[in-house]
Amino acid sequence: MSKHQGTFVEINLNSLQHNFNYIKSIISEKTKVLAVVKAYAYGAEPSKIASFLEKLNVDYFAVAYTSEAVKLRQVGIKKPILIFHPQPENLNAIIKHNLIPTLYCFKILEIFKEILSTKKNKNYPVHLKINTGLNRIGFNSKEISELIDSINKDNFIKIDGVYSHLSSSEDKLESDFTQKQISLFTKSVTKIMGEISYKPIVHLCNTSGIINFPEAHFDMVRCGIGLYGFSNKLTKNESLIPVVSLKSSISQIHFINKGDSIGYNRGHIAETNKKIGTIPLGHADGISRLYGNNNGFVFIKNKKAPIIGNVCMDMLMVDISKINCEEGDEVIIFNEKHSAEQLAESVGTISYELLTALSRRIERKFII
Repeated sequence: MSKHQGTFVEINLNSLQHNFNYIKSIISEKTKVLAVVKAYAYGAEPSKIASFLEKLNVDYFAVAYTSEAVKLRQVGIKKPILIFHPQPENLNAIIKHNLIPTLYCFKILEIFKEILSTKKNKNYPVHLKINTGLNRIGFNSKEISELIDSINKDNFIKIDGVYSHLSSSEDKLESDFTQKQISLFTKSVTKIMGEISYKPIVHLCNTSGIINFPEAHFDMVRCGIGLYGFSNKLTKNESLIPVVSLKSSISQIHFINKGDSIGYNRGHIAETNKKIGTIPLGHADGISRLYGNNNGFVFIKNKKAPIIGNVCMDMLMVDISKINCEEGDEVIIFNEKHSAEQLAESVGTISYELLTALSRRIERKFII
């Protein structure tokens, strides 16, 4: 490894393929796979991730917002793209780029129908979001009859899919609640099916749902964090391989004396003579100030180096007093061996937050 490599995110497409194949191996051959590439593909860069998965014949993609989906269309992604949380002002763009909106409340349903009527569109595909207990967005079960009546009274909309979202599928202590969600969702789907003449795609499971509740795979599963090889504190799976690594190098080494201070606001006062390494990575890159002051850590020469003082905007300092290293040596913030989950847990958060916070100014390097 060459020295003075700077800071970069390394994305291993071989590991992505491995994770995709693993997910495929634990579901039925008839069950579709939807790849979630929202939030800059969990920090991994969506256009290349989606292009690679499309070549692997993934069935669907999903993003949070319309702008994310439009960018995928602009780089040539052809597969269906579901938008989890479309906003009324983006509905025209959804139609223009042949995207699939989630309808989750009557307001957006009526606005979308009005736009389709003006454009003389017929049978435009949508997915209906049913709220089964997460209480974020979605129609509740008591609204289903009114919802289907509204859709059936004209032919502007076709229900391409029906889905909900499990709130605690990673937590075995909440298994009873998850089963209640599955039951409520199944009843809601049955009611919808009884009032339309065709069969939409039914999907419920996220990554932990896929692993823990195989009885709820239905027609399609949605895989986000699992594709990138991560889970969370409560769901560990040794079959998943982290796709994303964050690496940097030591820019400068300082030898400081007992009583000297380090960083802004004298965030750390050396209790002994120390050797300090400065790394070109900071909170503008997604490494929160929470990781400072001995909370977070990095790895140098396979040894843990605590982050000391306050994390700066573009730099952070680590204690390398017990590590035989030099300026330019490689620094691992997280990778396949030193997990993002472990680093995230050091400040009481989850890998999702750490990954999606990674700044786009950090160079992405793809390996295969």
